[in-house]
Amino acid sequence: MSETEAKIKIFDVGRKKVGVHQFPACVHLLSLEKEQISSESLEAARVSANKHMINSVGKDNFHIRIRLHPYNIIRINKMLTCAGADRLQTGMRGAYGKPSGLCARVKINQIMISIRTHLKGEDAAVEALRKAKFKFPGRQLVYVSRNWGFTKYPKDVYMQGSTGGFDEEGNPTPPRIEWRGAVGKIQPDGVGCKLITKKSVRLSKLGIWHKSSGDNKEKPNDAMRLNWT
Repeated sequence: MSETEAKIKIFDVGRKKVGVHQFPACVHLLSLEKEQISSESLEAARVSANKHMINSVGKDNFHIRIRLHPYNIIRINKMLTCAGADRLQTGMRGAYGKPSGLCARVKINQIMISIRTHLKGEDAAVEALRKAKFKFPGRQLVYVSRNWGFTKYPKDVYMQGSTGGFDEEGNPTPPRIEWRGAVGKIQPDGVGCKLITKKSVRLSKLGIWHKSSGDNKEKPNDAMRLNWT
């Protein structure tokens, strides 16, 4: 391993490819200080959280994501400690150090680690992140998210937008929500999801040819269509 290689190599552990529907609960670890986090401490926290979740809910019932990536190089100007060192070294002359590791810079309230799991595993995720806190300097906060998994939608909004709901008379309604001025439905997309709206998009971006595109089928123009399914 080279001197500037990060200690942490894996940033997603558990069932990282499972669909967004299966893990509704989400817990975050937030930093309360502006500081630098070493790659060694990130790896130690990942191992600690992963071990607790496996013992608590099983290896197939969670997904841990490390949200920090160490890119900043830490340098050190090594000083001699042997006898007569003062005759050999030059103090602060040419003090630019050699790389000794990597770290990640973190801001206040920035998410460091996220865990998504089943609703019954939410308490286990809180305890896993509480144990992971001891691997870091400074102060951290374990925060239970109100959103569905790793998405940006609250649980009730996600359910309304993905599976629909019921009206005042108890009749089922189609999936549709109003989110920040846009009206549409939520479509699962791997770990996350996307909001499908009535906003027009270019046919060429979708790779679709239409007769309004012109005579050349290989080169569609800016013909529009409604992206609503």
